[in-house]
Amino acid sequence: MTIGVLALQGAFEAHVKALDSLGIAAKLVRTPPELADLDGLVMPGGESTTMLKFLEKNGFFDVLQSFVRHTPTFGTCAGCILLAKDVKNPTQKSLAALDITVERNAYGRQIDSTILTAPTNLPGNPLEMVFIRAPRITRTGPGVEVLANRDGFPVLVHEGHLLAATFHPELGADLRVHQLFLDIVQAHRPS
Repeated sequence: MTIGVLALQGAFEAHVKALDSLGIAAKLVRTPPELADLDGLVMPGGESTTMLKFLEKNGFFDVLQSFVRHTPTFGTCAGCILLAKDVKNPTQKSLAALDITVERNAYGRQIDSTILTAPTNLPGNPLEMVFIRAPRITRTGPGVEVLANRDGFPVLVHEGHLLAATFHPELGADLRVHQLFLDIVQAHRPS
């Protein structure tokens, strides 16, 4: 299994470490050709507007938009924003792949960041969730499965081959969200 981690900006190294802990050697992706032959891609947190600036070079945005339509992709925080069909507060361009609406920086500034532990639909104990200037999912489409909530709003969602979290599972010790993504990738690989 070959998993890429978008390495333009943000906490990509923490995702590499989490995948390594699960026995997957991740491939850093910085150019469109590096998407070739991947079984899945992780789009990390960071600053979505900065990521968009990098993606606008060399036609990367268009290549990535096509890629995420067919290949398992997991977006955390800014990666979740990039996957969303609709982005508000303010409106922003996105890959428009995942049937959700997100509000950017919905929980406040950096100082308002927090760590919560809450139950989820994942097997096992409640999950530690690290929120850093997190977006809020305000709408989910009919095909979107909500796996975890915060204050009544979805924070972990799954639709087909796509997974998104408004928090940073890569910054905690619990690997269940990354394992879930690997399970999604495995389910979508040709037999």
